[in-house]
Amino acid sequence: MSLPRLILAVGLVLTTSTAFARDARSPSVDPAAPAAAGLALVDWGIVLIYAASTLGLGWYYGRRRQTTQEYFTGTGRMNPILIGVSLFATLLSTISYLSMPGEIQGKGPTTLVALAAYPLIYLIVGYVLLPVYMKQRVTSAYELLEHKLGLSVRLLGASLFVVLRLIWMSLLVYLTAKAMAIMLGVPEKEQDEWIRIIVLVTGFVAVTYTTLGGLQAVVITDAMQTILLYSGALLVIGTITYNMGGVGWFPTEWQANWDTQPFISSNPAERVTVVGTILSVAIWYICTSGGDQTSVQRFMATSDAKAARRSLATQLTVAMIVSVTLGLVGFALLGYFQANPSLLPAEMGLKDNADNIFPHFIAFHLPPGVSGLVIAALFAAAMSSIDSGVNSIAAVVQRDFIDRLGGEEQSERVKFRTARILALGVGTIVVLGSSRMGYVPGNITSMTNKTSGLLTTPIFCLFFFALFVPFAKPAGVWIGAICGTATAVLIAFSGPIFGVDPESGLDPVSFQWIGPAAILVNVVMGVIASLLCPPMREKEEATAT
Repeated sequence: MSLPRLILAVGLVLTTSTAFARDARSPSVDPAAPAAAGLALVDWGIVLIYAASTLGLGWYYGRRRQTTQEYFTGTGRMNPILIGVSLFATLLSTISYLSMPGEIQGKGPTTLVALAAYPLIYLIVGYVLLPVYMKQRVTSAYELLEHKLGLSVRLLGASLFVVLRLIWMSLLVYLTAKAMAIMLGVPEKEQDEWIRIIVLVTGFVAVTYTTLGGLQAVVITDAMQTILLYSGALLVIGTITYNMGGVGWFPTEWQANWDTQPFISSNPAERVTVVGTILSVAIWYICTSGGDQTSVQRFMATSDAKAARRSLATQLTVAMIVSVTLGLVGFALLGYFQANPSLLPAEMGLKDNADNIFPHFIAFHLPPGVSGLVIAALFAAAMSSIDSGVNSIAAVVQRDFIDRLGGEEQSERVKFRTARILALGVGTIVVLGSSRMGYVPGNITSMTNKTSGLLTTPIFCLFFFALFVPFAKPAGVWIGAICGTATAVLIAFSGPIFGVDPESGLDPVSFQWIGPAAILVNVVMGVIASLLCPPMREKEEATAT
């Protein structure tokens, strides 16, 4: 057995066996009993075993990596199923792991209809985008932009991506730390200090194994993280089902604490609708698959378009299974605390504090050992996005800025050392930036859309113009990107800018319309500006080609 498989097996076996061994010695959880004191020693042991396993994988692959190409894209012929799992783990993150149960429990189940968009996503990405992308083997996705639209658009795309991923990673590290503070039972007035400590620990582990091992360590670790993540969700459902004597927690009617979530609404302030959910998720997935380096980088790690499609199919299949499971977690938590309201702290309501219910249950209502396994899954979801983001940003900075602007002549040894330094530097910035995320308003779902959703569509539109619009001009593309980004910002922060509804507390325009509105404005303005712009001069054409 190879060392990575041994590390993977030992980590998972020790984690699972420790959890169930402790559970076997402990009495079953009585729903009427008061909450436990929090995390036990065995829980911390499980988390440490997981962290040590990931660091071991990073060290193992770090000894074998010799070139920047391998560091950023693996072997170029990696297993498409493994790549698909890695894609899922990267895009799920702690944000989704915490937000979906909280959203469904506190607001309503409409978010699950997003699964209806998956077939459309597969067709567009798999048969429209991937055949074009996979014709050109690149380390950075933004190399594709320069071929048609010149260096300025390439640097624009790379810069937008770096900003997007730094914001995304800072947000997820902050949310993970906040959830951990809740699980530790830290009083609210002391949470800021604990959040800083937890941020440092989480960032250290993720950045260390990513810096050491590169993409292959990231992909292998993502597989382990996905197993932990899914197991954790199943254990929560199983524990609640056992304590309640069956699946009586499953709702059979619309709950009193859920919002009104219509099929469609003429009111743009309506927070969530069925149509808005399907449209926003479809646009986000398509734009992320076609414009985000974390996705394109993984597709490029496969052998051809057919293999890349298999990776995409795997990603969507795993996402569908886990989304349904997390939805059931939300239903189970709602039913459990409706049946046992005395088990919730007085300040924690099922609707207003829905995002905090899941972390609270993990720490105070799971048996010792099982809590540790779920917490390891929580860390896994965070680190799966940190490692991918760090590796991808390092690849973009190396290829699109350092190499393209004069560093191409450096030796391979210098480039490889620079890549590792970049990965370490990016991780440090994320840890420092996470302290600012607490100022973004809304629950986890809306916070995510108001931050990561700002630049997802403008980045993709650069590729749309470069690969699918023959008459696109650099100036027109710039104008489209500026208008699209401005639209996204105005919608995301429409509440602070224009004022929220005094009765409902809703923003003037729902976060669900950030993607659809931004992509529409971006494309329309970019097309019009490209048609009005003068033809490219011969020098510009030579640079673009």
